[in-house]
Amino acid sequence: MIDIQPLSILREIDRTGSLTQAADRLNLTQSAVSHAIRRFEERHGVKLWEREGHKLRLTLAGEYLLGLAMRVLPQLERGAAVLEDYARGRRGAIRVGMECHPCQDWLMRVVDPFLAAWPDVDLDVTTAFQFGGLAALLGYEIDILVTPDPVAQPGLEYRAVFDYELVLVVAETHPLAEKRWVEPEALASETLITYPVPRERLDIYTQFLIPAHVLPRRHRTVETTDLMLRLVASGRAVSATPDWLLRGVAGVKGIRLGKGIPKSIHLGHRKGKADSYLEGFMQLAETVRI
Repeated sequence: MIDIQPLSILREIDRTGSLTQAADRLNLTQSAVSHAIRRFEERHGVKLWEREGHKLRLTLAGEYLLGLAMRVLPQLERGAAVLEDYARGRRGAIRVGMECHPCQDWLMRVVDPFLAAWPDVDLDVTTAFQFGGLAALLGYEIDILVTPDPVAQPGLEYRAVFDYELVLVVAETHPLAEKRWVEPEALASETLITYPVPRERLDIYTQFLIPAHVLPRRHRTVETTDLMLRLVASGRAVSATPDWLLRGVAGVKGIRLGKGIPKSIHLGHRKGKADSYLEGFMQLAETVRI
């Protein structure tokens, strides 16, 4: 059997980059950390790291064990949290991960009635993943993944809960505002603003621009929807966002991209019988519209 302590040590060294800091994070002395690793190495007949000056370099065995730690420890920590919930008489907890930058407004409309309907269930929302949302769901870091781009994976299921259309957003004074739809070539002279997401995950590129071999004159990113729409309204750029984000927003107009890019928000979850509060969250999400 593999002891948990060496896994925790390797994870903390990877996080902090220092044996000393890892020991501090684990409330151990540096000597105790070194002894634990040495005992593990002797027991299994492998070396986990080698020193290069003041730095530690993981061996192949060490790299393997670090990967194992990243997969296993979140599940054990999740298990400890669930047991703590049972011990306190709470029904449970849901951890929701978001891969959809503009989905926060929609999600908050689900959160409020859910908290009211399930007062004994804790809820946490995160956008920070160690290896991405899909790996976080498979690795038990989260229980539900909110994503517009479901990826088929053994052990996972998806539920479409909200349909929308991706549209080009321009200022009301922009020459393109007079059009009902645009072709990719119309963006060749424009500055395009998107969320800070790799291009291979941006539908404006994968479903519209790249198939037509067109790129915008300039591409920049911003973190928030509010800033994005303000920049568009000022005439500095165009953007591509869900149509529902534009409702009630002054100074901008949404235009269809070619023949249209329909999308859906999906809730991904692990297969198997879901806890009643998890199923309750997903059923509630299917009723919420903006």
